[in-house]
Amino acid sequence: MELSFSTTLLVCSVFFVVAGLYSSVGHGGASGYLAVLSLFAVAQKEMSTTALILNIVVASIAFVFYVRAGHFSWNLTFPFLFSSIPLAFVGGLVDVSTQSYAILLAAALLFASYRLIIHIEAKEKTFQTSPSMMITLLAGAVIGLVSGIVGVGGGIFLSPLILLMGWATAKQTSATSAFFIVVNSIAGLLGRQLEGNFVVGNFLPFLFAAILGGVVGSQLGATIFSSLWLRRILGFVLIIAAFKLILISF
Repeated sequence: MELSFSTTLLVCSVFFVVAGLYSSVGHGGASGYLAVLSLFAVAQKEMSTTALILNIVVASIAFVFYVRAGHFSWNLTFPFLFSSIPLAFVGGLVDVSTQSYAILLAAALLFASYRLIIHIEAKEKTFQTSPSMMITLLAGAVIGLVSGIVGVGGGIFLSPLILLMGWATAKQTSATSAFFIVVNSIAGLLGRQLEGNFVVGNFLPFLFAAILGGVVGSQLGATIFSSLWLRRILGFVLIIAAFKLILISF
């Protein structure tokens, strides 16, 4: 779908903010991009493909900043990836109806809004307990499958789980989420390409805006602060978009 110049400029401005907010906590922003694009009636396949591409780029930027700040733990991250990557690929192969996709996306947006609005603190006894292999495999598989179908990287689901269970600090969780998002988004895109669901429009202006926002947000999130109240505002925006999707799907 072709957007007018003024609409494209508006979307780019919002994407800059979305990328900045999400990258500050190690996320790529796919749920935010999907929320914005859904407001302009962009086609389902183009919407999800564009969101995944931007997700990979922004989450990669966030990952680099968090690694440089010394927050990444491979031992924490790998077990989740083992089952999530193949299931994200499978999810990308799934071609759901427009109504089913709208409902799934609305659910993902509502969960993302919860993650943004509710501030989850890591438990004090971080690393005194570590997840069992069964839990990580199951969590990775479920998150990977849902993420591949909807067109997100899965960080919005993984981060709350890690923080609530006290498996890592907030910064370490952000670093793990960033890497998790990158590899699962790539797997989801490959699945879409194989199934013929890889559809893109003129996304280069969006990419440029997302990169700028990702650099700013990642730097602030990895070294200075996490913009809690701005994330909460974005969370309420996602709630509005989610209910809009629910209304138009029936």
